[in-house]
Amino acid sequence: MKKHALAAVYVGPNKPLEIREYPVTPPGRGMAALSLVASGICGTDLHILEGRLPTEPEKIIGHEFVGRVEAVGEGVEHVRAGDYVIADIACPCGECLLCRQGDDANCLHMGVTNGGDPAAAPHFWGGYAEMSYVPAKNLIRIPDGLDPLAVAVYACAGPTSLHSFRLGREAGWEEKTTGLAVVQGTGPLGAFSVLYLKALGVPTVIALTARKNPERERRIQALGADEVWTLESLSDDEIRRRTYELSQGAGADLVCEASGGAAALPLGLTLLRNRGVYLIPGQYSDRGNVPLPAHRITFGALRLIGSSQYSVSDVEDYLAFLQSHPGLLPRVRELAAAYPVREVNRAFEDLRAGKVMKALLVPEQAR
Repeated sequence: MKKHALAAVYVGPNKPLEIREYPVTPPGRGMAALSLVASGICGTDLHILEGRLPTEPEKIIGHEFVGRVEAVGEGVEHVRAGDYVIADIACPCGECLLCRQGDDANCLHMGVTNGGDPAAAPHFWGGYAEMSYVPAKNLIRIPDGLDPLAVAVYACAGPTSLHSFRLGREAGWEEKTTGLAVVQGTGPLGAFSVLYLKALGVPTVIALTARKNPERERRIQALGADEVWTLESLSDDEIRRRTYELSQGAGADLVCEASGGAAALPLGLTLLRNRGVYLIPGQYSDRGNVPLPAHRITFGALRLIGSSQYSVSDVEDYLAFLQSHPGLLPRVRELAAAYPVREVNRAFEDLRAGKVMKALLVPEQAR
């Protein structure tokens, strides 16, 4: 391993991340030291930087780390040096009611792997760094044959989306009876939802996006969207009319809220058919209250399902999905824009400006 590595440190809301160098140390018992392959910038991280998701500085934020195992500490057996892995941020307690019921994604006392103080060894706790130290039990090995950089594009959005679909199935949703699905949002979570629904064979998938962006629309259609509708071009009434025309007057079988905009919810509810399913994994920070047509939930007997976290099993399902659909990997990798860790603030600027669909932090030589 190299002697020193860079990290981007969160020092408070609405402040640039600071680039610092820390020494690289051997991993402790039960831990693994990973070198960076790619670490994604998530919408959650943008919420943290803008102060909408309170986080105590100083921290190395980031939770989408895909890396190569460089060394393991004592007691580690299921991964070894040279393996490519996804690092799962979540540390469920294993003892609360939900954990005991097999629902550790919604643990009542959830911990995280990236909560450490970067001033304290081993320094590299989170995703925005050239190294990361992670409990080995939180590592999921990437199968041979999968491009780790392509895997990194949806390392968080993929499992997050799959977990919400799993909860939908538990509530009675079936892909085989879904003729029309609407996905609100075309960021990573929405894009993966589009890709997944088309891979399942859903006949018509519509993507809703806030602003006109021809390149983004082209990419979303390349992932499988049959049409992309823009909110700045269509009124809510026009979107509803088009949805009901496509469904012979019934409404959408499934709506996925992946935009993070609170105002999306009142619209999404009105697009569903009776007994339709509304998956809501996108509302990950407090955007304020909005009035909802509550009677629509009652009279439509709608099924609304929130979903925030995911389990190790969802990461495994994500990797299995990519393995079973190898033709998708080149299209997925095309979505990535790579930035070295030292240029993390420029990556955030490009994301805010809508210049890129997915920003990945990568080693300097991998650009």
